[in-house]
Amino acid sequence: MPVRNGLWLGVIVAMAALGVAAVTAVAAPQRDYTRLRSDMVEKQLRARDITDKNVLRAMGKVPRHEFVPASLRSQAYADRPLPIGEGQTISQPYIVALMTQVAKVKRGDKVLEIGTGSGYQAAILAELTPHVYTIEIVPSLAKRAQGTLKRLDYKTVKARIGDGYKGWREHAPFDAIVVTCAPDHIPQPLANQLAEGGRMVIPVGKQDALRGQQLLLVEKIGGKLKVTSIAPVLFVPMVREKGTQ
Repeated sequence: MPVRNGLWLGVIVAMAALGVAAVTAVAAPQRDYTRLRSDMVEKQLRARDITDKNVLRAMGKVPRHEFVPASLRSQAYADRPLPIGEGQTISQPYIVALMTQVAKVKRGDKVLEIGTGSGYQAAILAELTPHVYTIEIVPSLAKRAQGTLKRLDYKTVKARIGDGYKGWREHAPFDAIVVTCAPDHIPQPLANQLAEGGRMVIPVGKQDALRGQQLLLVEKIGGKLKVTSIAPVLFVPMVREKGTQ
């Protein structure tokens, strides 16, 4: 099973998505969330290899508990992913921070996220740049995430329902693309929509494959793609529109 710095990266993602393990909890008192979030940043992120000050600041600011089901809010800052419905999850805090750090998002960058899910990753990105575009293929998740982002005043995030494999051509090119679900190959439309000098962070591979999935950094340099493996991971598969492959 994949390990990074002695901790499981994505095993619980698949378990939660498949209903293998159920997480039950009583919502924590509102007064505790600030402390829990601070502990998350210090013990799960800064204590490992998350060094980008802007990423740490964003992770310390965004109220992660607002993006999870009410029954799981006391677990929102734990070192694990959580189910959010429709067989999907909110990723482990460390993975969110790692992907954001690898994407090297700067103020003013135009960023595309594939797989809105709960909306949490989009909120983290919105703390780094006002130009965030996010796509979710599951309508119920997309609508819920849009409502949460609006309620928390992340009004600059532009969201839509659609097949993330195809990207968002009307707003391309993107300085960074963050993919939160795993296709079995790098989607060509996303590669095409990556700006020169841009970075795409994407998990690639099948859950049941012998080699598992790899989190990749894809950089466009001189019109060509440079691919670097970051870590072994386990993400839910990328969902496509019916009739597409």
